[in-house]
Amino acid sequence: MTLEKLEKMAQRERERQEKFERRVFCCISTACLSAGAGRTINALQEAVDACQCKENDVEVVQTGCMGLCSRGPLVRVEDKSGEPIIYADVDIDVSQQIIAKHVPMGKLKDESVSEDVQEIREKLKKARRRKGLEQRILDTNAPFFAKQEKIVLQNVGHVDPEKLEDYLAHGGYSALGHVLQNMTPEEICDEILRSGLRGRGGAGFPTGMKWNFVRKEESSTKYVVVNGDEGDPGAYMDRTMMEDNPHQVLEGMIIAAYAVGASYGYFYIRGEYPIAVDRIRRAIRTARRNGILGKNVLGTDFNFNAAVRIGAGAFVCGEETALIHSVEGKRGMPRMRPPYPSTSGLWGKPTLINNVETMANIPPIINGGADWYSRIGTEKSKGTKVFALAGQLTNTGLIEVPMGITLREIIYDIGNDVPGDAEFKAAQTGGPSGGCIPAEHLDTPVDYENLNKLGSIMGSGGLVIIDSTTSMPEFAHFFMDFCVDESCGKCVPCRVGTVQIRTLLEKIIDGRGEPEDLNKLEALCHIVKATSLCGLGQSAPNPVLSTLRFFREEYQTLISSQEPT
Repeated sequence: MTLEKLEKMAQRERERQEKFERRVFCCISTACLSAGAGRTINALQEAVDACQCKENDVEVVQTGCMGLCSRGPLVRVEDKSGEPIIYADVDIDVSQQIIAKHVPMGKLKDESVSEDVQEIREKLKKARRRKGLEQRILDTNAPFFAKQEKIVLQNVGHVDPEKLEDYLAHGGYSALGHVLQNMTPEEICDEILRSGLRGRGGAGFPTGMKWNFVRKEESSTKYVVVNGDEGDPGAYMDRTMMEDNPHQVLEGMIIAAYAVGASYGYFYIRGEYPIAVDRIRRAIRTARRNGILGKNVLGTDFNFNAAVRIGAGAFVCGEETALIHSVEGKRGMPRMRPPYPSTSGLWGKPTLINNVETMANIPPIINGGADWYSRIGTEKSKGTKVFALAGQLTNTGLIEVPMGITLREIIYDIGNDVPGDAEFKAAQTGGPSGGCIPAEHLDTPVDYENLNKLGSIMGSGGLVIIDSTTSMPEFAHFFMDFCVDESCGKCVPCRVGTVQIRTLLEKIIDGRGEPEDLNKLEALCHIVKATSLCGLGQSAPNPVLSTLRFFREEYQTLISSQEPT
């Protein structure tokens, strides 16, 4: 397959799509599927079939996340005669109302149609008379949509994730074609470095610098690994990208492989993500059939292939060296560094490891250029960040915002405030490795440096909102309990220290705490943080330390309330 043939495929698909007067998109991402989207898309298709309208009148399309997951299933109608309309909470009845409103009902082509079709036609006629559909329409000018800036998620919710032609029609694989024809590996690495892209897995290391480390290694065998082991509670950014636009992640991976000189790659995906596993595998098979993977990629002398490895759900395998052991078939446990994976990774060979969101940024950067990308964000944190907005908030879901946006804008504008009579109390970023940021720091810009100053981290993108009904010591205990369970047990500070931290927390929460326990707890957290082998143990105390820093009075109240009078 050559680039010219891919472009012809893309053009044919664009022409096919343009023939339809209207297209009805139904989200089939995990969040919407859990709310019944499987029934919704079937109801939409059955209603369209029952209409027996003219050819090319309407097409029902399965697509990815539209963002506002708390209102799923979501359906978007695109009509040539007007602006797109997004409907929320779409069940079977609402599906019929949507089709009845937007799709003209044709005359029966065959009077002997089945009773099921006749029944649905009768339901559609009744649906036209029902009221309340307007209440399901989402305001796309509302801050939830208007304050976002989509780069990584630009085509999510617009393409069919299981259809290569749809990705091509939206510009897919044009970045790969450009680098193969016009750029050297060194030029690609330098372009990514100039863009300012930093690893979106949590540490925020400059991506171009990491690529150059691997590129400069002398070895006949190199590997690329896409880290899809997204383990933070409440986080699902990477899962969504793999489910809803797998070819974009794959394209980023192939470009990275060409840039560093790798001939083979692995997607490491946690076993709890079966839909992501299935769609990445489909993308790999389809790419291989069309000459995008394998020997002589797109007619060039570049050879690259990829496969999927499924993780068993160990949180520690998000750490690079533990992930490497797992891919090799060993127990997922970290090792000392150096040597770093860029020098000695999979089977001792130079290995590039980037997370899913990092790879998904690569095609847009190549297409738009480093200068364009670097103008978005802050001086040291460029581009956008995808967050899974969760917790006690009116609007929850998947958002993509420019680096430097404030927590206040995310919580009160995009999230539409805490529901009910409760008030905002804290935002936790970075999952079990992050910290809790209180209301007094709501105007903090969300970037790597500012979050670190507050004792938290960007992490992979989990953003959990906590309201005034939550006990912060209990919240810290929840995450410490998680870290105890997920510790691989290799090093004593993490294996023993996290258990001791949890024990002290339980003592305080149960009302058995003593004044000196707070100093013990804080000191123990610093010891575990400073002496643990890998990132899990080094960051496990963060939720405890940040709640001690900003909500110490809650701990003191639990202790003082038990003191004898």
